Amino acid sequence: MRKNFGAQTWLYPMPVLIIGTYDENGVPDAMNAAWGGIHDTDQIGVCIDPGHKTAKNLQFRRAFTVSVGTAPQLDACDYVGIVSANAELDKLKKSGFHVSRAEFVDAPVFAELPLTLECRLVSFDPASGCTVGEIVNVSAEEHILDADGKIAAEKLEPLIFDPVRHTYFKFGAVAGRAFRDGLKLK
Repeated sequence: MRKNFGAQTWLYPMPVLIIGTYDENGVPDAMNAAWGGIHDTDQIGVCIDPGHKTAKNLQFRRAFTVSVGTAPQLDACDYVGIVSANAELDKLKKSGFHVSRAEFVDAPVFAELPLTLECRLVSFDPASGCTVGEIVNVSAEEHILDADGKIAAEKLEPLIFDPVRHTYFKFGAVAGRAFRDGLKLK
């Protein structure tokens, strides 16, 4: 028997996304955005509360990065979601993240997070915070690549957010092969 919960924002898996922006003075910021995902073939959508410093930054700079939160960086990823840059000026320093400038957009890349999407702002809804960015580049550290030069999720160790229990999980074992295992039923 199923149990009904009504309208909820529950979906699995929920990636942990770290949004990087610069403010008007070039000061970098990071925030944890647990609500986001691919929006179109070359776009990503994330929900960013309009009151967050990140929302102001991305509207000013019209660019941002999206890095995948990882298990080795769980504490820092959680911290940048708990603490507001509006209140804590040393937020990024306290997180332990080290910053370099993205190659294709005016936004920061965090050295400790090995997978980053560089994005140009397409739209931002000031009422809801719904943000869409055009993905102009994806960069990955070589240590998370497999022998074929592709990103290996098990090496990346992406965090998964459980919105029901407010818990993080890390990526698990391979369950099957996409676009192949279903062919058995043909």
